[in-house]
Amino acid sequence: MIIASGTGFLGKILIEYFQSKVDTITVLTRGKSRIENNIQFIHWDAKTLGDWTKELDDADILINMSGRSVDCKYTKKNKDLILNSRVQSTAILGEAIGRCKNPPKIWINSSTATIYRHSIDKEMDETNGEIGTGFSVKVAILWEKIFFKQQTPKTRKIALRTSIVLGKNGGALQPILQLTKLGFGGKQGNGNQRISWIHQTDFARSLEFIINNTQIKGVINIVSPKPITNAMFMKTLRKVIKSPFGIPLSKPLLKLGAEIIRTEPELILKSRNVIPKKLENNGFKFMHPNLDCALQNLTN
Repeated sequence: MIIASGTGFLGKILIEYFQSKVDTITVLTRGKSRIENNIQFIHWDAKTLGDWTKELDDADILINMSGRSVDCKYTKKNKDLILNSRVQSTAILGEAIGRCKNPPKIWINSSTATIYRHSIDKEMDETNGEIGTGFSVKVAILWEKIFFKQQTPKTRKIALRTSIVLGKNGGALQPILQLTKLGFGGKQGNGNQRISWIHQTDFARSLEFIINNTQIKGVINIVSPKPITNAMFMKTLRKVIKSPFGIPLSKPLLKLGAEIIRTEPELILKSRNVIPKKLENNGFKFMHPNLDCALQNLTN
């Protein structure tokens, strides 16, 4: 198994999950090459060919987690970094696969559930979901376009339209948890925006399921079965951690806060109303389909 850019939040979740299930994991990293137990870290720059390409020959699985964090202010410089880090890494992996005598059997590439439009009224699945507009959507469209454009006839391709992954050691849950502990755990904006989420274990399990079910291909939504409103998400979190009250954060206050910490209010205010139709139709069973139980597990 090869995990490209596997030292971030999601990469670490996959390493922890798969480490005991496969013989070796090769992590392509911008850091130094090294070996830790059955994990070998190989240096790459995510945009040019190099010695790392040898690792792809005879590999069974390639998972690409590359992409600069979107938790930043959308300046021109940051927009270029967000887009290029996704498109360049995907293109160079495609080129490397094309040079393999025995290429990976499956290539799983990150994408995002943000590709769908802001939706309160309609749940978005892989077939009938409506594509949105704006910078984040443009990135997602170009990312998937360059991915499916790669000529890899011997390699099955999957684009992961992942929403918020709830985890113990990073990701979106931790800052929200800290805000809630400080008393700011009320609804954000009007609270009607939908949140599509998935527990970190189900995130890893869903990838394992996709790998083992060879009929699955193309785009796939990686989210739990039922989106929840922001207001209900925050209410559930307050209940789980026994926070006695939660001050709501209005849209103007959120915009001001986002400006201060140099990020975008879209990350909180966009309604991601996404459902995992392909996963469920193929028989995937979630271990943590219920938000209350998922948060209990992650905050213990």
